[in-house]
Amino acid sequence: MSKINQLIQNLCPAGVEYKKLENVLIIKNGRDYKQFGDGNIPVYGSGGIMTYIDTAVYDKPSVLIPRKGSLDKLYYVDTPFWNVDTIFYTDIDTSLVEPKYIYYYLEGQHLERLNKAGGVPSLTQAVLNKVQLPVPPLEVQREIVRILDSFTLLTAELTAELTAELTARKSQYEFYRRKLLTFDESIPQLQLRDVASFRNGKGHEKNIADNGKYVVVNSKFISTNGQVIKNSDEQLSPLYFDDIAMVMSDLPNGRALAKCYLIDKDDKFTLNQRIGGFHTLDENIVVTKYLFYILDRNWQLLKYDNGVDQTNLKKDDILNISIPVPAIDVQKRLVYMLDNFDAICSDLNIGLPAEIEARQKQYEYYRDVLLTYAATGKIIAQTDRQTDRQTDRQA
Repeated sequence: MSKINQLIQNLCPAGVEYKKLENVLIIKNGRDYKQFGDGNIPVYGSGGIMTYIDTAVYDKPSVLIPRKGSLDKLYYVDTPFWNVDTIFYTDIDTSLVEPKYIYYYLEGQHLERLNKAGGVPSLTQAVLNKVQLPVPPLEVQREIVRILDSFTLLTAELTAELTAELTARKSQYEFYRRKLLTFDESIPQLQLRDVASFRNGKGHEKNIADNGKYVVVNSKFISTNGQVIKNSDEQLSPLYFDDIAMVMSDLPNGRALAKCYLIDKDDKFTLNQRIGGFHTLDENIVVTKYLFYILDRNWQLLKYDNGVDQTNLKKDDILNISIPVPAIDVQKRLVYMLDNFDAICSDLNIGLPAEIEARQKQYEYYRDVLLTYAATGKIIAQTDRQTDRQTDRQA
């Protein structure tokens, strides 16, 4: 912070003045856009860009502040735009403040905490106008913007690299899984109905309970590998240890169709409607974990997705698929190899998103420190939130 420190010492050695938002900008409402034609001007709502039209409401740099809905999402826009009534735009006095400095400062203030509405979260101009911000000289503001722009770019590049790495590893896993589970004509084939029993689940809509004893195995639960959970106070369709649950219905080009989940415990899960439940008939013919890997996103079932309509797999569609049945020792060896590969991919699925989140927290932490330093000329004692972030990074 040597340059910032020098600027502060030279330009505001006595400290930085605080001003209310209403003293440095004018908050303006959005309006409907439907009377305009198609074009290349983005239309912003509280959730981001909604569409594009041929008319702009404003053509100078501005900070867009949600009025209703997703209050934590601010937008900095420096090209012509239109905004609807769920988000404010700001006419900023650039003789006092840099627009992007405003954006960075307000981004760290968590304006959603100012919500006073009982229903849909909302902010008012009256509340926002009273928000105070430090207003150092413009040279200091520009240096802050330069530093945070650089840090934002680095964070975005790292996030993109990590995301690409995660996608590549998933593709690699799918490639090798398919390779391992592809057999030549010398391996006997049986229909699924010959090696496993089948049953359909039941609707649990009326039995959902936050503290229910049973986990409802639905498409969301399976597609997230058990991360998104709904509970039921009744076990309408019990699942048992080593049952295989499969998603039978999904949207066009969905990623959940034929996705499977292996049940690991009795008296814990209940099978929802449009989820198929399978149980191996004879472990001396087909090992359960091997069958799980064969069924999970099986290509013979994915072909029913035409990319246009909702896909609903029928019982016979599923039970008629071919299951390669190599020797039991081969099945177990394949399970061992796929378990190990799956464990590596699971570690990546946890580790890479956690790394992305850590980098975002690191950015937020240094943004807050930098803006605090610019306002006070010193790094103040950390807030609980900042301390938590450092702990996260050191853990």
